[in-house]
Amino acid sequence: MSDFPEPIHDNDLAVETARPKLKRPPLYRVLLLNDDYTTMDFVIDVLTQIFNHDEEKAAQIMLHVHQKGAGICGVYTREIAETKVEQVLQYAQAQKHPLQCTMEPDDD
Repeated sequence: MSDFPEPIHDNDLAVETARPKLKRPPLYRVLLLNDDYTTMDFVIDVLTQIFNHDEEKAAQIMLHVHQKGAGICGVYTREIAETKVEQVLQYAQAQKHPLQCTMEPDDD
C-alpha cells in the first residue's frame, strides 16, 4: 500500500460546461415634454430626424405630447437614451426652441 492516494481519472465523468447567464440591460424611456413655444412642426422634425419615426407616427407622438404634457419617443439602453436626450437638447437649442427632453427607467 502506498502513502499517496490513487490518481483520479476524469475519463469516465460527464462534465457540463456552465454557460454564463446573460441579463438584458435595463431600458430607459426617452420623453419629450410639452411647452407653449415649440412649434408642432419642429417636434415632428425632431421625431423624424433623431428618433427615425415616419411622419404619421411622429404626428401621433407630437399630439400626445401636446395633449398630455409628455410623450415617449422611444425605449433604449441607458447609453443610447442619454445620447438621444443630448441630441434633442442640442438641436432644440441650435434652432432656438425651448423643447425639453428627459429619460426615465422603463419599468415594463
